[in-house]
Amino acid sequence: MDDSVEALISSPPGPPAVDTSTLRKHLERLLPALIDADPVELTQALGSRAVDDTLAKFSSDPQIIVVYVIKEKNDDPSSESSSSAFSYSLQFELNYSDSHVSSVALIKRFSIVDSTRPLQDQLQVTNLPGQSDGVNPYEALHSYIHHALSPFFDAYVNAKTGGMVEARTVGRDDKDGKTGIPMTKKKIAELELSLLHLQQNVEIPEIVLPIDPLIHNAVSKSVDEGRRPSVDELGDAIDDSTYLNKLQSDVNMWIKEIQKVTNLSRSPPFGTASQEINFWLTLERELTQIEKQTKAVPIAFTLEVLQNAKRFHATVSFHADTRLKDAIEITSRYSQVMKDFPLNELLSATDIEKIRDSLPLIFGHLNKKLKLHPYPMERAIQLVEAISRDLHDQLLRVRGNRRLMYLDYDDFEKAVNGCLEVFAIWENQQREFVAMARNVMTKRSTARPPLKIQPAHNKLQERINFVKDFRRQHEQLHNTIIKVMRPEKVGFLAAESVGGRGINLSDSDAIAEVALAYEAVKNIDVLDVTPEGTEIWVAAEVSYNEHVARVENQIIARLRDRLGTAKNANEMFRVFSKFNALFVRPKIRGAISEYQSQLIDSVKEDIKKLHDKFKVHYRKSEAFHMSYLRDVPPVSGAIVWARQIERQLGLYMRRVEDVLGKGWELYTEGQKLQSESNSFRMKLDTAPIFKSWLTDIQDRELGVSGWVFVISRKGSSWHLGINFDAQIITLFKEVRNLISLGFTVPRNVTNVAKDVRRVYPFAVSLNETVRTYVQTVAEVQKHQEIAPLVAGYRKDVQGVISKGIQWRWDFFVHTYTDRPGAPLTLAETKENRHLVFVQAFASVVSILHDKVNTALSIYELINAAVEELERCDFQKSKFQKILEKIQKAIDRFNLEAYSNLESWTSELNARVESVLIARLQAALKAWTSAFLQEIDEAADGPRRRNRQGSLYSATHEAIPTQAPQHDHTIPNLKISVHEIRIKNQTMYLDPPIQQARANWYRQLHEWIGALLLL
Repeated sequence: MDDSVEALISSPPGPPAVDTSTLRKHLERLLPALIDADPVELTQALGSRAVDDTLAKFSSDPQIIVVYVIKEKNDDPSSESSSSAFSYSLQFELNYSDSHVSSVALIKRFSIVDSTRPLQDQLQVTNLPGQSDGVNPYEALHSYIHHALSPFFDAYVNAKTGGMVEARTVGRDDKDGKTGIPMTKKKIAELELSLLHLQQNVEIPEIVLPIDPLIHNAVSKSVDEGRRPSVDELGDAIDDSTYLNKLQSDVNMWIKEIQKVTNLSRSPPFGTASQEINFWLTLERELTQIEKQTKAVPIAFTLEVLQNAKRFHATVSFHADTRLKDAIEITSRYSQVMKDFPLNELLSATDIEKIRDSLPLIFGHLNKKLKLHPYPMERAIQLVEAISRDLHDQLLRVRGNRRLMYLDYDDFEKAVNGCLEVFAIWENQQREFVAMARNVMTKRSTARPPLKIQPAHNKLQERINFVKDFRRQHEQLHNTIIKVMRPEKVGFLAAESVGGRGINLSDSDAIAEVALAYEAVKNIDVLDVTPEGTEIWVAAEVSYNEHVARVENQIIARLRDRLGTAKNANEMFRVFSKFNALFVRPKIRGAISEYQSQLIDSVKEDIKKLHDKFKVHYRKSEAFHMSYLRDVPPVSGAIVWARQIERQLGLYMRRVEDVLGKGWELYTEGQKLQSESNSFRMKLDTAPIFKSWLTDIQDRELGVSGWVFVISRKGSSWHLGINFDAQIITLFKEVRNLISLGFTVPRNVTNVAKDVRRVYPFAVSLNETVRTYVQTVAEVQKHQEIAPLVAGYRKDVQGVISKGIQWRWDFFVHTYTDRPGAPLTLAETKENRHLVFVQAFASVVSILHDKVNTALSIYELINAAVEELERCDFQKSKFQKILEKIQKAIDRFNLEAYSNLESWTSELNARVESVLIARLQAALKAWTSAFLQEIDEAADGPRRRNRQGSLYSATHEAIPTQAPQHDHTIPNLKISVHEIRIKNQTMYLDPPIQQARANWYRQLHEWIGALLLL
């Protein structure tokens, strides 16, 4: 045996089911109160064996969850078989009949009815309506959902989630949104709405046309045989006048039955919008069903029989008197408007956001359908008003479950603004609807009814606006009391300190008084716009004002105290700004009257200084120079300057409002200030500045046209320039700034500015390129020595200019590129050749500029080296170092690919050669001079001997010249001493004269070799 079965067998038995007698007694106590059952009759009905079996199954069978106690009328209570007017029975399935009076559903909470628990904890009892007088089952079910099920669900959810279901649901995925608590709420609301629609619908009778038996048999036989019925199948009946009269009577009865539906109509004004929608949709379905019956074979065969019998009146009247075709045509047109009508989006909305989103859907559907289908505009207007009533009811339903005055101010403002947003959307949609209705009636050429819609929610909208203002004023009063009703310290600043001591006893009383005043309006339904609700609101408002009046006296005392301790006008203005929210109250406004004069005089003085500043004019002000530095064009700068003064004037006028309160312009002093302010504002009007600029621009007829390059003559020379007026650039900047300032610039001026804006980057690039080129050429002309070197690059620039000399600005205007500075692709290059020219021109000029600067720096280096070659020491190392420096510069020229380098180098070589020749000549002269000087000095000087008296060794001793040791341009010659000796009676010269000559030649060659051996 299976383990689970063994476990089931071995498990201990559950608790016993309750005895049927206990259940019966419970019902005998319960049912008289629920269904008005007679106790005696009820006892008799429940005492049968069948009832015991039913109760036993109900209590012990886990598959049976519910049992119904049904109370029905007896068909013939006067008969002997029936001793009472009602009968009672227990059933597991509920049936609804005409004799049904009422019923009670007993629902088990557990699988069995446990005998150890109280029955009231195990059974749920629900009273179900029947056919009693004045009871509509739809209405009863709607009442259950609206007053019991939905509130219970909301209460349970709020208790478990703390009212944060919607906040937590936002942000989840779509699956959670479709299966969570918000969706359940929506489904409950839709069920409630559907039940409401069912009880509001006009009952349209369901027509079933009876068929004569002979006709029915003949038709059935022909259908079975697969042919059309024939009149001959009726036999002698077709000649029987009695039978024909009966058929004609049946046709007349059909006409009356059909007329019950075709004559149905709903005349405006009607109840709810859903009633109008459901009426036409249901009527269309019923008329379609009737039409199917009239086209069926039995009806057609009946009319054929009457026509065969010459009873034409019956057949003609059947088609004419029923007016079925006309009714179907009208209903079909009207129902096209009602199909897929999104009214349920409004009626099933559970929050303000869904109500708001439903209105565009409803009016969008209505506007679209009314343009296509001839639904009467009178009915459409009535339908819109009915939708307004639904909107009113839905707003109350959504907001009515929470007292607005109990909400925190932020939540209150959010809730009220949500309602006002709904009303604003309604007004916008209503305007579009009225405009559509006028256009439709004009196209239809029909009489125009007055298109005046009277929304049912107008009073609610007025009340919400009033309550919003009331709550705002109350919050201002409450916050001002908390803000300013603090104990005084030393001086005004101490009183203003946030870190002061707490609120004193009188301040606490004031706050408590305001709170008590608010209690008068807190507990009433402020959205009740009925006459009774309005009376309640007025009474509560009177009570509120009485409490607030006592608080105003304390505020007045504190206000006067603050003003009395103020040290200057600015401190008084700060006091007024704090209390300004309360100046709408006459008593508080009167407390500041004695301080008004000095503050108004202060404001007048400030306005006078502002006026003097304006008289200086913009071009003489510091703002003009600052605007120039910030690249703000003059006209835009003047407008900004004037608006800054106007804003400062507005600040001063707000100070007047701080002093005098709302409606300050009605006072005598206020009227004078208002007049002066208006006069000053007229002077600050920037429109004349704009108009003057616009007139000047239009008169000059500025535009972007002409050749790109211009060659002008200055004196005896010609100069290259760009044909682009600087005023056009200013125009582009002015238009850009004026548009940002909110001015409407004419299209022709804007188009010119757009052309300038399109050309501007290229014009700036070309202008800078030409300026660089002119400066570079001037630099080359100043240093003609490098002109041959940069001649090739200059020729490249001239070649590009020769190609671009044909370009006009028109080509740039009519070409668009969103990357004016970026390299172009191959396709863009073919289409934008002039853009390629701008880039090429800038490139070659930049190269020329760089090459000229490089050539100048290298040339200066070479020139310095040549000059150094002229004056350096006459030493081989010095000459080699300088010549290597010059050679490196020449190599750099070669690497930089300068033109005419060979010829230029030849000229440089000639220059260096001439310098070296001059140095050689000077060196020879210097050596000769030194040589002659040395001879003279040697002849006059004493003989020099060494210590040993050796004359030979003296010949190898260097005798320095008289020249300074640091001067390397004069040779340092070594002289030799010759002695005449006698040896072996032979006289000779030691060393020989030939050796002396060789020594001098050697020193000469060493001296000039420093240059010749390079």
